[in-house]
Amino acid sequence: MLLFPAIDLYQGKAVRLLRGDYAQMTVYSNDPPEIAKKFKKAGATHIHLVDLEGAKTGETPNLETVKAILAATDLFAEVGGGIRSMEVIDRYVEAGVSRVILGTAAVTNPELIAEAVQKHGDKIAVGVDIKDGCVAIKGWTESSGLDAFAFCEKMQKMGVSTLICTDISKDGMMQGTNRELYKTLSERFSLQIVASGGVSSLEDIQALAAMNLYGAIIGKAYYTGAIDLKEALANI
Repeated sequence: MLLFPAIDLYQGKAVRLLRGDYAQMTVYSNDPPEIAKKFKKAGATHIHLVDLEGAKTGETPNLETVKAILAATDLFAEVGGGIRSMEVIDRYVEAGVSRVILGTAAVTNPELIAEAVQKHGDKIAVGVDIKDGCVAIKGWTESSGLDAFAFCEKMQKMGVSTLICTDISKDGMMQGTNRELYKTLSERFSLQIVASGGVSSLEDIQALAAMNLYGAIIGKAYYTGAIDLKEALANI
């Protein structure tokens, strides 16, 4: 299983939100590329980046910071946050991003997913944010009313190879991840499933690895010291 330590970007800084709430933001660093270097030094090969401003605007306000992170390391970098046009997808791919994650757009504009997969193949991933069994959209502020599993099935049929699945209720809470959800997802779909939300201990990571999941994202647990990245990488 791959580990994706995360950097959430806001105004060029590395921050974390509690359950997607911009009013509950903690700034961890003014130098995101330096954090990426620490990830690499610990042994990471992959990184998960989110442009929190882009999530609101649909643009790429932190693109220069993303480029600086890519220049500072040779990590496989996936990026998400308000990506809802082919222009923005192309912008990230041209900047050297390894994988682009579409969230709300996958629900509201499936034609874009089809076009993006046809053009960029496995460089396209879909973020599935799950709340009460349904797919949440627009920065977790609205429910689409779509059944999460039915949506995953649709994405698989459309040729999407990677799903980043977040249980919103667990995100940032440091109370463990939803192992049952990821077990079900891994059994039902032949997709690369990345667990996100609530991965808060080495035990969580080992449990997910035992399911043969493709990957897991580590966010707040890294920044608070609850997970030592080097130790985690050595134990999966």
